[in-house]
Amino acid sequence: MFKLREPMASDGAGPVTGAAALTYAQLLAEPLPAQPRFAILRQRASAALNRLDFSTDLAEDIGSARWFRGLGTMLVLTSAALSCWPDYSSVEAAPPMRLDRTARDQFRSQTIQPLALGGDSGSHMGATARVKPLASAPERPTVAMVATLGQGDSFGRMLERAGIGPGDAARVASLVAASVPLGEIAPGTRFDLTLGHRAAPGQPRALDRLAFRARFDLDLAIERGSGGLALQRKPIAVDTTPLRIRGLVGASLYRSARAAGVPIGAIQQYLQTLDAHLSLDTDIQPTDSFDIVVEYKRAASGEAQLGQLLFAGLDRGGKPTAQLLRWGVDGRFLEASGLGQQKSGLIMPVVGRITSNFGARRHPVLGYTRMHAGVDFGAAWGSPIYAVGDATVGFAGRHGGHGNYVRLEHGGGMGTGYGHMSRIAVSPGSQVRAGQVIGYVGSTGLSTGPHLHYELYQNGKTVNPLAVRFTIKSQVDGKELALFKAKLARLKSIKPGAALGSLAPRQAVAIHLPD
Repeated sequence: MFKLREPMASDGAGPVTGAAALTYAQLLAEPLPAQPRFAILRQRASAALNRLDFSTDLAEDIGSARWFRGLGTMLVLTSAALSCWPDYSSVEAAPPMRLDRTARDQFRSQTIQPLALGGDSGSHMGATARVKPLASAPERPTVAMVATLGQGDSFGRMLERAGIGPGDAARVASLVAASVPLGEIAPGTRFDLTLGHRAAPGQPRALDRLAFRARFDLDLAIERGSGGLALQRKPIAVDTTPLRIRGLVGASLYRSARAAGVPIGAIQQYLQTLDAHLSLDTDIQPTDSFDIVVEYKRAASGEAQLGQLLFAGLDRGGKPTAQLLRWGVDGRFLEASGLGQQKSGLIMPVVGRITSNFGARRHPVLGYTRMHAGVDFGAAWGSPIYAVGDATVGFAGRHGGHGNYVRLEHGGGMGTGYGHMSRIAVSPGSQVRAGQVIGYVGSTGLSTGPHLHYELYQNGKTVNPLAVRFTIKSQVDGKELALFKAKLARLKSIKPGAALGSLAPRQAVAIHLPD
């Protein structure tokens, strides 16, 4: 089947023909040199084997004798491989083991399997007829467990679900209600219960002890004594010093506040409050400093509780840009710089300086002299504009040369107008209170630069705000303004991070802030 390849010339020109072509027999018949005969034969045999064509390329010389030899080799090898192909006849499985219950238990005990499936080790015998089940098993003398008050659940249902009898449940509910209203117990509160013996078989266990955290500053425990169930109050010392954190705004106000240790909830309140008075995109610079004060409670037992935002401040160059204080029963934030600044009976609607008074003047845009029916306050673009008193928004929108304009009706024939706003923060018909932000300084309408055009109306006619001496009814009167400033001073006097200091057990340090 194999044939020697035709010898090739050394220059690769083609096969050697004539006397130069040698067969394998001729190679063996050649006279051997004086070298060892075996070595010479091995060398010649190796050369002959190298010329054998074991792998024929069937893509070349198609139809030649060499090609047919290669095809025959392939068919022979393929047939040999197919002859070794396994069959798919069925194989008889081993017969199943037929074990009785005792033998099966014995077999299972000696197998290796997870403990969750009853696995064990060693040799164990199954129960025989000599083993008899007990008529009744003895119970544990006490059972300790934890119950949780779910959302929408009631205190009484939770006790009964834990296995407490109706009598004990009613007694516990009345004892707890005497200290804390049951409706004020927060969902998710955990109750540590200890149940004792049953009065009779099938009856619920008696309650031995119940303990839980009723409030942040109060633990309650109910224990069974000689006289029955009795309540024990365990007050917890709480430090209510507000938490104040200051820091540099930097590249990101949120990330800087988080790096300074401000809780996420407090940052969200701070940004929402600040956004209602300033533009977070244009009015805050990386060199500004944030000032945050939030309610913060620390219990002597180690827990901490974060409350609502009390003060949101922003400083620039050591001077406050925004001082927003939570005030009143509705918890609105009032800007400290927009309250109590009066000059000749005028309540300042914006923090700025007077650039144009009431009266006739040459209009800077129209170019001729006409009546200027208000007072202009020069202020930076985007500065908050405050309502000078409690009022109803009579108009809010575009108003000719006033640009973006808001008209407030204070009652008694008094009204105020605010023009050239860059953005309006109220809607027509809504109620506003003194110190509330109603818009932001801009230069809309007939204006040459950012400022506020402020008007005062008396019985529908414009009057000079600097000449009319009256006080618009304001939520923050003289006495309340003093309390407002006192609270602001107290909050700003808190040392940043003071609420995170050490707290002696069972000792409270509280700062009372008037509302």
